[in-house]
Amino acid sequence: MRYFMPAPVHHQLGLVCLGVGLQHGALPTVGPRVLDHHVAVVVSAGSGWFEGADGVRRPVTAPALLWLTPGVPHHYGASRDAGWDESFVDFTGPAVAAYTELGYIDPDRPVVALTDTVTARAAIGRITRAAQPGNPLLEVETSAAVHELLVALRRARADTAGDTDPVLRALARDAFLPLSVAEHAARHGMTAAELRAVVRRAAGASPKDYLLGIRLGRAKELLVGTELSVAAVARRVGYDDPAYFNRLFTRRVGIAPGRFREQQGRAAPGGWSDAVPDPRHPPTIRPTPPAVT
Repeated sequence: MRYFMPAPVHHQLGLVCLGVGLQHGALPTVGPRVLDHHVAVVVSAGSGWFEGADGVRRPVTAPALLWLTPGVPHHYGASRDAGWDESFVDFTGPAVAAYTELGYIDPDRPVVALTDTVTARAAIGRITRAAQPGNPLLEVETSAAVHELLVALRRARADTAGDTDPVLRALARDAFLPLSVAEHAARHGMTAAELRAVVRRAAGASPKDYLLGIRLGRAKELLVGTELSVAAVARRVGYDDPAYFNRLFTRRVGIAPGRFREQQGRAAPGGWSDAVPDPRHPPTIRPTPPAVT
């Protein structure tokens, strides 16, 4: 176990790591107790139990996540027979509110089933490696790893569809079609209210804002990477009225489409593509072979 004391300036990073621990076996029971900060307890092997503020004792079977939230009593322990394999990260910071609103942290679900703990343990491993005595980057490295941990835990939740939610994938596919939210919902056999609940839970936004983000993101790409007129860009992303698109873009982005193009525009040798490269084989500059003399 290692515990840290981040300075006030580090809290401006949004999240700070207060401690990290790795332990396994028939561990001592924790609590009952109340903390003043958040803790993510990742159980990667074994089983045990968890008791929250409601006094209900819930079974815990790996892989699983325990959310310990500030001000909420909790009490938990590993099985007396085989115990469990546990890693934990204590953290706090102003970004916790945003992660909670987006559903990455769910105080109402203290026990969360996971599909695996590989990526979460990797993030925790980065914290433990950063916690070497005398590391001048300790607070910043551990802060970055806490952000990474929350994303990894969100991806590993057993109640999600993995990396890509099928509803979000379908909305992204149809984002440029002239469909209302109700029409998008009907395509999925949902009411508009049901679609709003699904998208809010998966993406932390309303369907309208989720679709708008995709449209305007694509518009930015077309403005920067092509010579299409603003009116043509508007049509490509689903707006038949260029004046409305101009007003919407200006209000959401902060500058007009033409001005955005002037600021960000650049010519790409060999042309431009919106294809996402394979991270294992990123684009590279081929070295010029030496001249033969």
